[in-house]
Amino acid sequence: MDFHHISVLLEETIEGLNIDPSGIYVDGTMGGAGHSYEICKHLNEYGRFIGIDRDIDAIKASEIKLKSQFKNVDLVHDNFSNIKKILIDLGLSSINGMLLDLGVSSYQLDTPDRGFSYMHNAPLDMRMDRNQALTAREIVNEYSQKRLEEIIKEYGEERWAKRIAEFIVNERKKAPISTTFELVDIIKKAIPQGARKEGPHPAKRTFQAIRIEVNGELKILEQSIKDIVDVLAPKGRLCIITFHSLEDRIVKKSFKALENPCTCPPDFPICVCGKKAMARVISRKPILPSPQEIEKNPRSRSAKLRILEKL
Repeated sequence: MDFHHISVLLEETIEGLNIDPSGIYVDGTMGGAGHSYEICKHLNEYGRFIGIDRDIDAIKASEIKLKSQFKNVDLVHDNFSNIKKILIDLGLSSINGMLLDLGVSSYQLDTPDRGFSYMHNAPLDMRMDRNQALTAREIVNEYSQKRLEEIIKEYGEERWAKRIAEFIVNERKKAPISTTFELVDIIKKAIPQGARKEGPHPAKRTFQAIRIEVNGELKILEQSIKDIVDVLAPKGRLCIITFHSLEDRIVKKSFKALENPCTCPPDFPICVCGKKAMARVISRKPILPSPQEIEKNPRSRSAKLRILEKL
């Protein structure tokens, strides 16, 4: 299967990056290289593009899509959280802009054997980097009931987290839970029938929660934002696209702290903590997809773009 992905908020992101044709730009979540391709189109012969992805399939697909058409392209199989080391390895000290699209790619969702989707029956996996050891199967079968409940409640914002965790633990006592459909059936049994008639697919929130835990998605985000801003050149921009409220809250809070890091009590007449602003928020409110984009790509419905500029 081709690594296909419809890029969300594409025009808004390219505009938000405010690309200098001679600059150095990084896509930290390259996926199907839709955003990456557009960034490369805006660079001249002196510009440089760096694409990062945890999924080796994305790297292989981008080798064909990008390197065949553009010069000065570096593709790195790694996690964007390692941005400082990645730049050191490439002999760079700063960049002019970076993008993070925190959604799961269409390829990952639509490739059944990756185990991301509750719509396909597959082994419980959900790893973005298939070299890592931890999979969804280990989480579902080995985590304690208390920890499962915490993850499903916190990362999935699922009101039935306690019952779902309880049902998972009871079922795995009979036999290991190995496939996505086995997990879906357990979730459906745990959620009362009346509650299943409203809202999204009953397994959506639990699958989201387990995927976030498998890939450590939220744990790395806050520090990664700080590290990226550290390596941005003055006037360099960071664009982040989120798809659920947990991510968006972290991005919003991190951006605010970089713009206004002062820790002095509000009633102090002057700042005495000495902390200086590192950046300014470009988008006071998140940029949302247009109705036309949502109609063409329903998966863009929950996307939010926020933009930060280094001072």
